[in-house]
Amino acid sequence: MAQFAYHVKTIGGKQLRGKMSAMDKSAAVEELRKRGLVVLSLDEQRNTVLSMEIYIGNPVKMQHFIIFCRQFATLIRAGVTILDATGILAQQTESKPLKKALVDVHSSLLRGNAFSQAVQEHKRIFPSMFTSMIRAGEESGDIEGTLERLAVFFEKAHTTKEKIKSALTYPVVVGFLAIAAVIYLLKAVVPQFVTMFDSMDAKLPAVTRMVMAVSGSIENEWYLWILTVIAVVIAFFVARKTEKGAYAIDYAALRLPVFGKLRQKGMIAQMSRTLSSLYASSVPMLQSLAIVEEVVGNRVVGGVIRRSGDSLRQGNPLSEPLKKSWVFPPLVTQMIAIGEETGSLDVMLAKIADFYEMDVENTVDRLKSLIEPLLLVFLAGVVGTIVAAIMLPMFSLYSQLG
Repeated sequence: MAQFAYHVKTIGGKQLRGKMSAMDKSAAVEELRKRGLVVLSLDEQRNTVLSMEIYIGNPVKMQHFIIFCRQFATLIRAGVTILDATGILAQQTESKPLKKALVDVHSSLLRGNAFSQAVQEHKRIFPSMFTSMIRAGEESGDIEGTLERLAVFFEKAHTTKEKIKSALTYPVVVGFLAIAAVIYLLKAVVPQFVTMFDSMDAKLPAVTRMVMAVSGSIENEWYLWILTVIAVVIAFFVARKTEKGAYAIDYAALRLPVFGKLRQKGMIAQMSRTLSSLYASSVPMLQSLAIVEEVVGNRVVGGVIRRSGDSLRQGNPLSEPLKKSWVFPPLVTQMIAIGEETGSLDVMLAKIADFYEMDVENTVDRLKSLIEPLLLVFLAGVVGTIVAAIMLPMFSLYSQLG
C-alpha cells in the first residue's frame, strides 16, 4: 500500500485536502472519483525516518479493538453493508493505527476484495484469529454472529489478562521501592556508622560485618552492580531469542510459587476460550490449534497444543496429549474428552473457560488480600536487619561504658 496526499473539490465546489492509502496512483484516483470528488492534485508520499510511524508491541489498544468489534456487529445487524460499516468505523475510532488500517481495508473492499482478504493485509492490527473467524463467517454467511463472538472473546481475554496483570503489578512496585529504600540506607546511612565503628576498633557482630561489606561494595564498586544488572537483563533477552532459552523461561514462569499457578490458569482459560470461539465459527481444527498456539504465547503450553495437532493428524483424540502433560489438570482433559465424544467440544471448552476465568478472578482477589501484609513483613524484615546491624554494636558499646 502506498500513501497519497490529495487535493480535491466536491460537487459543491468545496476544496479538501487529506491523505489516503491505495495500491497505486490510478487506484487512488479511481477511489476519489467514486466518492464524487474532482481530483486537483495527487502526490505519492515517500516514507522517511521522520515520517514513519513506529509502534512497539501491539499498536491498537485492546479496548479500542473490542469497541470496533461491537460497533461493527451492531452496524451489520442494522443492515449496513460491510463496505459502509468499515468507512463509518474508520471515521469514529479513536485509535490512529486502527483508523489507518480501516481506511486501507475500505479501499481494498472498493476494489472488490473480500473483507477477510482485506484485513489479512494488516496482520499487526488484526490478529490471525480475527481473520480466520471472519473468513469462516463469510463462508457461512454469519458475519454478525462471528463479530459478536469475537467481541465476547476479546472482552473476556482482556479482563482475564488485566486481572493477572493487577495481581503482579503490586508486588513488583513494592519490590522496587524496597530495593530503593535498602540502597539508600546502605549508601547514605550505614557509611556514617562504619567510620565510627572503625575508630572504636570494636568487635562487631556477623550481621553488622555483612551489612558493612555490602554497603562498602555499593559505595566503592557501584559500577559493578550496574554492570551486573545490565548483564542479567541482556542475558535474559538473548536467552529469550533462542528456542531452548525461551522454553526454559516459559517453564520457569509456570513453576513460580503462587504466580505460576495463576499464570497457568489464565493460559488454560485463554486457550479454551480461543479454541471454543474458533470451533463455533467452523474454523478447521488444525488451523484453530495453530492459532491457539500463537495466542497463548508460552512455548511449554504451545508445545502441548502442537502435539495435540499431531495427534489429530494421526487420527487420535485431541485430549490424548493433554492428559500426558502436567500443564492441564484432569478436569480440563476429561471435559475435552467428553466434548469430543459427544460432539459438543465448543460447549465444553466454553465451560472450561468460564470456570478458569472465574478461578483467576477469585485467586487474584485472595492474592491482593495476602500480598500486602506479606510484602510489608518482608520490607520490615530487610530494613530491620540493617537497623539491627547498626544498633547491636552500639548497645554493646553502651553496656561496656556502663
